[in-house]
Amino acid sequence: MSRIPPIPPAEWSPELRTFITEFRDTVRAGKPSEGRPNGANLLGVLANHPALTTAFLQFNGHLLYGSPLPGRYRELLVLRVAWLRRCDYEWAQHVVQADGVGLDDAEIDRVGEGPDAPGWTPVERALLSAADELLSDGTIGDDTWRALSGEFDERQLIDLVFAVGTYDMLAKAMRTFGVELDADLEPYLRGIRAVR
Repeated sequence: MSRIPPIPPAEWSPELRTFITEFRDTVRAGKPSEGRPNGANLLGVLANHPALTTAFLQFNGHLLYGSPLPGRYRELLVLRVAWLRRCDYEWAQHVVQADGVGLDDAEIDRVGEGPDAPGWTPVERALLSAADELLSDGTIGDDTWRALSGEFDERQLIDLVFAVGTYDMLAKAMRTFGVELDADLEPYLRGIRAVR
């Protein structure tokens, strides 16, 4: 049950409505939006605080469409955070995103098994290890850092850390606020509820 009720889009200020429309258009650039989940409940909850919402989405927009970190790698990180934080909403939203950057069903399902699961490339294993280490220790260990720094430049490494931190914060917010899963996200929950 939602602790902070979502505000329906019809009640958003014109400025917030315009901002969110432009944000969605940018994130979905060139991708069909018809029939895709739109995150109505999350955006509705965030609409209770328009100033924070616009600031956060501008920042988050960098991670989604402005980062030099390839989308496939970003989505592996976000899915791992969602899995470890048991955030259904974040998991479902990013299963949708992951499909758009080339992760197949088997890879998405394997995220829950973590970096030691067979089938990951060395860089994918290092990315999943980085997410685990950041969430458990607050830092990336030396061995994982060496593996990542051999693959990514400084900007990508910075974005990697900020992606994990941002989606950790967002998972905590969604779970704390009780953001209810939109009906159109239900089909994307594959596997995450089975571990509870």
